[in-house]
Amino acid sequence: MNLTKILTFVLFGISIYLGYYLYSGVQKTVNDRKMIDTKEMAVIEKLKLIREAEIVFQEVNGRYTSNWDSLINFIENGKVAIVERREELIQKAYGGEEVIVHIDTLGFTPARERIFKETFNVNAADNGTFMGYKVKLGDRAVKNQRGYSLKIGDKISEPPFTEDGFISSMADLKTGDPVRKGQIIMTIWDYKFKPETDLSRLAFKPDSDKKFDIYVGKVDRGGIMVDVIEVKDPSPDNPFRSEGNEAKNRKPLRFGSRTDVSTSGNWES
Repeated sequence: MNLTKILTFVLFGISIYLGYYLYSGVQKTVNDRKMIDTKEMAVIEKLKLIREAEIVFQEVNGRYTSNWDSLINFIENGKVAIVERREELIQKAYGGEEVIVHIDTLGFTPARERIFKETFNVNAADNGTFMGYKVKLGDRAVKNQRGYSLKIGDKISEPPFTEDGFISSMADLKTGDPVRKGQIIMTIWDYKFKPETDLSRLAFKPDSDKKFDIYVGKVDRGGIMVDVIEVKDPSPDNPFRSEGNEAKNRKPLRFGSRTDVSTSGNWES
C-alpha cells in the first residue's frame, strides 16, 4: 500500500470521527434544550396551581398566605361561597334613581373544586330556532365537535365547541323552540390541573426537594394598603435565567410582584 492510499484512509477516518463528533455535539445540545423545556413546563404548571390556590385563598380570607401548610389545608378542606349579584333600581321622589346592589350567598363549593376545575357556558350563536342537541348530559365535549343545531333563517347552523370538557347541564329546549343570541344552551367543565396532584408536594419544585420562594406583603396604593404576592423558582434549570439578566423572560420563573398589584407570570409576557 503506497503513501497516498494510507493518507486517504487516515483522512477518511478523521472525517468520519469529526462528523460524528459534530453530530453528537449538536444532538446533545438539542436534547439538553428539550430537557430544560420539559422541566420548565413542569415548574410553570406548578406555579399556575399555586397562583390559582392563592387567588381563591385571598378571595375567601382577604389576604394571601406564605404558609404552605395553611394553603394546602385550604385546598383540601376549605369552602368557597357561591354568590349572586343583583341590582335593584329605585325611583326617587325627585325623579332621580338609586341602584342598590344585593349580594346573595347561594351556598358553598369545596375550594379544591373551585381551584382545580373551570366552567364554560355554551351560548346560542345567533337568534334562531332550536333544532336539537347532538350530545348528551355527561358526554365529554371535544373542541370543534358539533354540539347542537340551530335554524337561522333558511339555513341550519351547527356551532362547534370552543373548549374541551364534560357537559354538566343542558337547557330545557325542544325542537322548534325559539332561542336568542347569547342564551345559555349548555354548561361544560374540565380540569385546569391534574386531579391526582400530590398536594403534600405543593411547595416543592417538580422532582426536587427545593421549595419555591414565596413572599406575601402589602404596598401603599393611594393611601390604601393592598396585598401583593410573589412566588418564584429558587433554582432555575435554564442556566441563562438569573436575577442579573436584563431580559425579562430570562429571569427566574415567577408570578406576582413584591411592589406591584399583579399575579401575572413572567412566562406569559
